[in-house]
Amino acid sequence: MGMLATVINSMAIQSALENLGVQTRLQSAIKMEQICEPFIRRKAVRHLEKGRVVIFGAGSGNPYFTTDSAAALRAIEIEADVILKGTRVDGIYTADPEKDKTAVKYDSISFDEAYGKGLEVMDLTAFTLCKENNLPIIVFDMNKKGNLQSLLMGEKVGTLVEA
Repeated sequence: MGMLATVINSMAIQSALENLGVQTRLQSAIKMEQICEPFIRRKAVRHLEKGRVVIFGAGSGNPYFTTDSAAALRAIEIEADVILKGTRVDGIYTADPEKDKTAVKYDSISFDEAYGKGLEVMDLTAFTLCKENNLPIIVFDMNKKGNLQSLLMGEKVGTLVEA
C-alpha cells in the first residue's frame, strides 16, 4: 500500500509542477501505464536531458525496501548530483528537535560523523548507498513555504551530508 501511496503523492507533485508550467514525467516501479510511465533508466535520463522534471513513484517495486532506499537507488541510477530529503524539521540535529528542545542543528556533517553519532538521517541501506556512491544528501523542512524553491535556486537550506 505504501508503494501506491507514493504514486498518489507523486501525481500530486506532478500536478502542482505542471500548474506552474513545468514539464514533468512520472515514472513508476510498478506498471500503471494509464497514469505514468514504467521506470526505465535510459528514458528517465533522456527526459532530464530535455529539461523535464522526472518524478519517481512506487519505491523500488520490491518489498523490504523503503522509499529512502528507492530514492537513493534512483538517484544513483540517473547520476543525480544530490538527494533532497524533505522532512518535518529543518535539518539534522544532535537529537530529535521535536522531543529535545536543547538539540543543536548541524549545517553540514559527514556520512561518517552522522553514522558514528547514531543520527538517523534515513534508513541505513539508503544512507550507505549514498555514502558509497558519493551522493550528498540535503535534509530540509518540506513544510516551510519556499524552502524547496530556495534549494533549487542554490541557497543554503537545511543540513548537507557529504563525504
